[in-house]
Amino acid sequence: MKNISRRGFLRMGAVGVAAPAIVPARVLGADAPSRRIVAGFIGTGDHGTGWNLKRYLNQPDVQVVIVCDVDGQRMRRAKQIVDEQYQNQDCAMTKDFREVLARKDVDAVMISTPDHWHTLMSLMALRAGKDVQCEKPTLTIAEGRLLTETVRRHGRVFQTSTEDRSLPVYHRMAELVRNGRIGKLQRIEVILPKQPTGPGDPTPQPVPPDLDYDLWLGPAPEAPYTKDRVHFNFRWIWDYSGGIICDWGTHLFDTAQWANDTERTGPVEIEGTGTFWEGGLYNTVKEYDVTFRYANGVVMTCKPGNPSLKFIGSSGWVGNQGWIGPLEASSKEILNAPIGPNELRLHTNPAGEHRDFLDCVKSRKEPYFPAEIGHRVSTVCHLANLAIRLGRKLRWNPETEAFVSDPEADAMRTRTLRSPWKLTLGL
Repeated sequence: MKNISRRGFLRMGAVGVAAPAIVPARVLGADAPSRRIVAGFIGTGDHGTGWNLKRYLNQPDVQVVIVCDVDGQRMRRAKQIVDEQYQNQDCAMTKDFREVLARKDVDAVMISTPDHWHTLMSLMALRAGKDVQCEKPTLTIAEGRLLTETVRRHGRVFQTSTEDRSLPVYHRMAELVRNGRIGKLQRIEVILPKQPTGPGDPTPQPVPPDLDYDLWLGPAPEAPYTKDRVHFNFRWIWDYSGGIICDWGTHLFDTAQWANDTERTGPVEIEGTGTFWEGGLYNTVKEYDVTFRYANGVVMTCKPGNPSLKFIGSSGWVGNQGWIGPLEASSKEILNAPIGPNELRLHTNPAGEHRDFLDCVKSRKEPYFPAEIGHRVSTVCHLANLAIRLGRKLRWNPETEAFVSDPEADAMRTRTLRSPWKLTLGL
């Protein structure tokens, strides 16, 4: 990792599995200042503030003490939001995330950066003794496995940040399938959106004076600045993301894996076709048609359109159309079927991913979307992208997390990081 700190981050050493600094309590009460979780925010763009920061500030047992973004305007806006909430000027701000991790008073961090930073920042935070809530997805298959092993090694709490498992329609859908209401599951139809923009302007432009562009690039390859490269549009550039399949697939594939009881494994065969943006900056998949096959015989397809899910079984189907669309089924009996007290109940937290993470920081239990499950669903997305890019059917071993007799595909499980940034298991 890169000369880790301006302020002695290297001197912190291995923190191990120490519990967060929310004790001792000098004042009784669940929401007393001495019992609050102290949080830092890394990445304060639209989603980082409008979704994540907003929800943290509504939690009575959290104190946000520092915000970080490489874009000075976004950084100052986040500080203003925090200060207005607390009616003071105490929130610190920085463009360098390592200053957040070096603070010994910070118990947990919320990471809302572009995808190519997710794993590296999470690893550094975990090794610094922080619990981590991080936006999905990983950038590569190998990164996801490294993240999972590091969470386990350090005994930290890690929440893959999506809301799906707390949303009633997706939770209900998965429970109906898992409890056999549609008979034996045979087929899953996943529809993800089309990429909303393209092709992007690659013309080099002057770097804005308030943007630390080198730190924005971080481990990604050197590339000239253009406004279409940074912020929201990073999603459509292969160096920073996996395109629409990773952006949306991490949501709907998760419910698919949940309902299929394969959330800690994955498909065994993948084939797909697709087209790519050409003549501009963006180079992720544009159109796509992917088929996955699982060891249990279930076939899952993925195409672009109105984001939807449909589970088809031997005795009927259940699904929805549109993001958080109402539940639909082949019969009223399936739609209204109760889940009995002795049947399988899937773990969720109706209060959402942020509340679930904070509860687990206190209890030290595993959150509803832990690193292993987040890694597995990101892997489904990566497998789709690699099958399209290689243009052939791929066989995948989810136990060894390697392709079967395919060295070329195996080499694509990881990517080279720009020096001097490194990914290692380490301490």
